[in-house]
Amino acid sequence: MRFNRTLWVIQGLLALVFVFAGGSKLILPLEAMAGPVPLPGAFLRFIGVAELLGALGLVLPGLLNIHPELTPIAASGLIVIMTGATALTAIYMSVGAALVPFVVGLLALSVAYGRRELLTRAALRPATR
Repeated sequence: MRFNRTLWVIQGLLALVFVFAGGSKLILPLEAMAGPVPLPGAFLRFIGVAELLGALGLVLPGLLNIHPELTPIAASGLIVIMTGATALTAIYMSVGAALVPFVVGLLALSVAYGRRELLTRAALRPATR
């Protein structure tokens, strides 16, 4: 029971982080997002959409009890995004600055690992039409 509550806290915090990060990538003008990492504007917008969808996927399936197996899948997608963010930050900025996306990625990994039994239950559930 306590582990489930801890996962929910992590999922909620991650959702807030990714709503903010993804929303800012969609709302801010591309010139304002120009930084030390040279990424195309369309790619930044794509990452913003992926972060917003990942944030929704972390909390909505469990809250609504509709396909809760999507939560570890959403967390896995966010792990991919944070792996790229960690690598680019380490290359273009510093290893110290790369700790932030690395820790966020580890938190997403903990959600994916902690909610993995939902995938197993979904795989064992008989298909209905």
